[in-house]
Amino acid sequence: MYKLYFNRELSWMKFNGRVLEESLDLRNPIFERLKFLSIYVSNLDEFYMVRVGSLFDQMLIGDGSFENKTYMSPKQQIDAINHEASILSPLRDKTYFQIMRDLAQVAIVHTQFKKLSKEDRQAVKEYFIQQVLPLLSPQVIDTRHPFPNIESKVIYIASRLIKKKKVLYGVVPLPHDIDRIYAFPDKKRFLLLEDIILNYSDLIFSTYNIHSKTVIRVTRNADLDIDDDWFVENAEYVNYMNDIIKKRGRLSPVRFETGKCKNNELTKFFLSKLKLEKSQSFELNSPLDLSFVYDLEDYFDVEAKSKLVYSPLKPQWPTCFKHGNIMKQILHKDMLLSFPYESMQPFIELIREASQDSNVISIKITLYRISIQSLIAQYLCDAAENGKEVIVAIELQARFDEQNNLHWSKVMEQAGCKLIYGVEEYKVHSKIMLITRKTSQGIQYITHIGTGNYNEKTARLYTDIGILTANKEIGDDAVKFFQNLAIGNIDGKYQYLLVSPTGLKNGIIQLIQNEVEKATTGKPARIIAKMNSLTDKDVIDNLIVASQSGVKVSLIVRGICCLRPGVDEYTKNIEVKSIVGRFLEHSRIYCFGEGENAKVYIASADMMTRNTSRRVEVAAPVLDKTIAAQLIDMLNIMLQDNVKCRVLQSDGTYVYFNDGEKRIDSQKYFYEQAYNNAIE
Repeated sequence: MYKLYFNRELSWMKFNGRVLEESLDLRNPIFERLKFLSIYVSNLDEFYMVRVGSLFDQMLIGDGSFENKTYMSPKQQIDAINHEASILSPLRDKTYFQIMRDLAQVAIVHTQFKKLSKEDRQAVKEYFIQQVLPLLSPQVIDTRHPFPNIESKVIYIASRLIKKKKVLYGVVPLPHDIDRIYAFPDKKRFLLLEDIILNYSDLIFSTYNIHSKTVIRVTRNADLDIDDDWFVENAEYVNYMNDIIKKRGRLSPVRFETGKCKNNELTKFFLSKLKLEKSQSFELNSPLDLSFVYDLEDYFDVEAKSKLVYSPLKPQWPTCFKHGNIMKQILHKDMLLSFPYESMQPFIELIREASQDSNVISIKITLYRISIQSLIAQYLCDAAENGKEVIVAIELQARFDEQNNLHWSKVMEQAGCKLIYGVEEYKVHSKIMLITRKTSQGIQYITHIGTGNYNEKTARLYTDIGILTANKEIGDDAVKFFQNLAIGNIDGKYQYLLVSPTGLKNGIIQLIQNEVEKATTGKPARIIAKMNSLTDKDVIDNLIVASQSGVKVSLIVRGICCLRPGVDEYTKNIEVKSIVGRFLEHSRIYCFGEGENAKVYIASADMMTRNTSRRVEVAAPVLDKTIAAQLIDMLNIMLQDNVKCRVLQSDGTYVYFNDGEKRIDSQKYFYEQAYNNAIE
């Protein structure tokens, strides 16, 4: 039966390969292709830090555990990941230089020292001596100078040095407070800081002969498990999280990257000191870190920029809302928000209105990732200062956003907000907000259920869905949810909401089984589900049963999919599609059945074990028939996407979906729809 599943980690590598494909797609503007390549690199960084880091820990424990779908050991998975990465690395290099050649024709050139004029060389040398050299912290490694801590994701210049026939090694970290881009006065050419330091290494180690030199970069494990037993009596959670963040840069290395080097002894030395194998080492021709590419845009003139980037798109004011008195409109009927095509402004206005409304007695919200500059957080602070009860469940374990969340937690606490730092052993990943009003007619609720974070920045980049409703039953469930969250109760019972870790998976499986029952009794049965990833084996196995029973299953899974479609007798009725385009597909929509009787849910959760079993997530039914029909129409448009959609084959490969005479880019379609609605 294991042949019905794909390995989670290798499926993720396939996803990142699709991101890399976008950097090769000539239909994308040149600079957008470069940004896709940078995203590919940063994705891979985080994957090694978190997923490979976790596998590395499992391997060290050596408890004989195997992955539950393909039965691969941690070491087998790490070896397979490194093999896939070694295949993609040359393509990454080739893609970078292809894009830079195209960029050079229009805007700016990543030049080389050998192509510089005598005057340019002199200017760069003076810059190095005057601006760079004084800020460098070089170190030799010998008996008196122990091997230093090589920080995660920091670029170093590494050298093999010889003095009086003695071999030793030197390292120079790139300083954090110097721009990586050195642009020439014409703003048509640039060097990277590592290019310059590497070229003038002889001035740094002037008393040595440099035998060989290159750039290196280490990726370290960042999968820090939160150990509740670590707490001492009266220890503060916030202080604990600060300690966790500090530890992240010092954990075990899991990957070693290097530029081209003419001598293997240099890389062998560092691999030995870092206790890494050759399979964990990757030699690259392109820059090891591509985060600098976003700063290149500053050097484009107006004409060049118009050719190099996507045409600007502005989220439109949702046609379901009139300007002014957002709260009153929601009390009248349910409202749907669709990001990034529609603006987040009505939601922000709602929080502002609630902070000032004399009838509002409380605002309760879950925050997982919020903007560094957040109007939502500011209006929550205003509400608390205006005497409202404001309860904020803020997740301090939101990986790589811990520092930002710590900052906002302090600001909101000082403003008078009451904070909840999650639930012991479970991350709170839910996207739910509840406004409670006390009027002469009684208690009123306004509830927001969303698929994405309350983050003004990502609302312009991620596709997400949010529903605002004054439905009393949904409001009653929201009240129970926040009460349970406050007392750490994960076993709450709800009338409409499906809440993990105890109720979500069972609820989804029951909805799948309902479709199976329809199919076995000869009734039409249909499942359409959109999510970021599908890994939960229980859900997968129920989808397999649904396929075997004749239920047509269409899955839109952007990232990881562990279900192998198209296998005779098992999954022949299942199709899996992935859309990777200009915006990050992030919405989670689950539809069971067809027509007016279809049951539609939106959720904060993917069908991943971490979401269904190890997080507090919320899925909510779409009770408004008009909104449910809108969401089904959106799903059908996505299934027809034949521009940015790939179809998962039974052998694990993805091929572009090319059916249909008319070209449909679903993301472009929804933006055009939002613009047209705004004009009307």
